[in-house]
This record gives sequence, C-alpha cells and structure tokens, in this order.
Amino acid sequence: MPLVDVKDLHVTFSTDRGEAKAINGIDLTLTEGETLAVVGESGSGKSVTALAILGLLPKRTATVQADALRFDGRDLMALSEEQFRRVRGKEIGIVFQDPMTSLNPVLTVGRQLSEIGEVHLGMTRATAQSHAADLLDQVGIPQPKARLRDYPHQFSGGMRQRVGIAMAIACKPKLLIADEPTTALDVTVQAQILELLAEVQSEMNMAIMLVTHDLGVVARTADRVQVMYAGRIVETGPAEAVFLRTGMPYTRALLRSVPRLDVADEGPLRPIQGSPPDVMRPSKGCSFAPRCDLVAARCHHEQPPLVSCGPGHRAACILVGKTP
Repeated sequence: MPLVDVKDLHVTFSTDRGEAKAINGIDLTLTEGETLAVVGESGSGKSVTALAILGLLPKRTATVQADALRFDGRDLMALSEEQFRRVRGKEIGIVFQDPMTSLNPVLTVGRQLSEIGEVHLGMTRATAQSHAADLLDQVGIPQPKARLRDYPHQFSGGMRQRVGIAMAIACKPKLLIADEPTTALDVTVQAQILELLAEVQSEMNMAIMLVTHDLGVVARTADRVQVMYAGRIVETGPAEAVFLRTGMPYTRALLRSVPRLDVADEGPLRPIQGSPPDVMRPSKGCSFAPRCDLVAARCHHEQPPLVSCGPGHRAACILVGKTP
C-alpha cells in the first residue's frame, strides 16, 4: 500500500472573475523512502497539489474533490481540522520555499523549534530546548545551543533553510514535502541543502515530495518525476526515463530551456515561447498546443490521456512513440 495515494484530485478556487480550476484530475502515489519530484512552470499547480495534501488550502475559497486522498491508509478528507493538525507537522513535515516568511520574525529560533516538541511530542520545555539544539546540530548549524537564542534575521539564507528543515523533521515524519527548497539559494548552498535532505531521508527512511521547477535538482535527487502543466499531469515515470526518453513535448521544451555542461556543442538555449494558459478559461484540447512546436490540428480540440511509452512511463500526447 502506498504511503500517499491521490486519485482524480480536483481543486477549484472561487474568485471575483469566476471559478479558477487549478487542479484538473491528477493521480499521485508515493511509497516509503521514495523521492517524487513534481515539476512544472509557475502556475502549473505543483504547490496547490502539495497544499491540498497538507489540508492548508483556504476553505472559504478553495474546493477540493478527489476519489481518494489518503495518507498512510487514512482518508485525509474525512479528518477534522483538529485531527489534521495532529497529522500535519508530526507525520507530514513541510519545508517552505522562503524560510524568512515561514519563520516567525519575533520569536527566537529556539522557541519555534522547542514549541514543536512541546505540542507534538509532549516534551517539557527543558527537554524540548535540548531537542531543538540536537536538531540544529543535525542539520549542520554550528554552535547549536548558542544559536537557539538568535532570531531568523540573524541567520543567512542557507542557514534559515536548514532551520526550516530542522522544524520539518523534528517529529521524524513519514513524509516530507519540500516546496522549492533551493530556489532562493546560490548553487553551492543548494548542493548542501540537497545533500542534507538526502542524509535525513536515509536516516529516517521517509518519503520526499519535492516540488520544483529546477530540473537540475530533479536529476540529482528524484526516483520518479511527475511533470505538471495547467493543473494536469502531462508526463510521469522514473527519472531516468523521463530525462532520456521524453514522451511529452512540454517536458522536452523544459529540458531544452536549461543549460547543460555535459554537452559540448549544445547551441543556444531555446526558451518556451508564450505563456501558460489562463486557468479561468480551460482549453478543450491539449493545454500546451498554443506553445508546442509539434502541434497538429486535432491537438486544439482533443485532450490527450496519459499513454504508456515504457515501463512505468506515461505521457499525455497524441504523438507518443512518434516524436523525434
């Protein structure tokens, strides 16, 4: 049984302009100890998918529907807010994109970390403080006991992200959702954060859902990849298959827009022309058709399903198996 099992997930937001269909029927599974990368441009629905699993979408404006939304055998949609609060943080951890906005600027790092131990693990304040220092040490922050007294603004960007990871793993969760965890960091610090996540995952055997648009990060860390576009999964499969035997033109366009050091004469980068579609006006056909170099007439009125293009590898394109 998978740790995370999502079937036919739909998320719609009510806005002044009408209904915005952010997620349009996606399936997602994640097993214990596995790293799944969810990839796509901004606005493709990656973070909304993660927030739906976490139960953090605003209930006044967001409508979540699914045939299944299960974590560790439990139906998340059947949980009360109090029950969900006990799962969130303790069994599902999250590392946000910008730790400066996710950390409370008026509380010390030690207070924020120790609060997790007190609330979720039932520790005394003294024990929770000691646990907080151990967590900072585990994520590689020097002089952890002294740094407990510091505020978030006294840490560098990379160190704040390490604090965010420490908070996410404080209760040894079964699932860690990392939402663009390296976006605001330079390349050297990115490598350190990815190495840290790999070490923590190995120690705890936890699953990681990595939300990112950085294909370099995906190539280094992911076991499987799900490519999202306009709220749909357009390609899914083992990371190696998706990178080397790409089935969907959108995935191929993403790869061509990233500089590579392993190709001697790659030529100029090829950015994807145009912009992602308006979620207020969903396309009847393939959402990528207006930007696709291989578009055919039927693409504008036919929504292609995910079709097998190898073991465990599927892509949503009428040209699967025919594209160069």
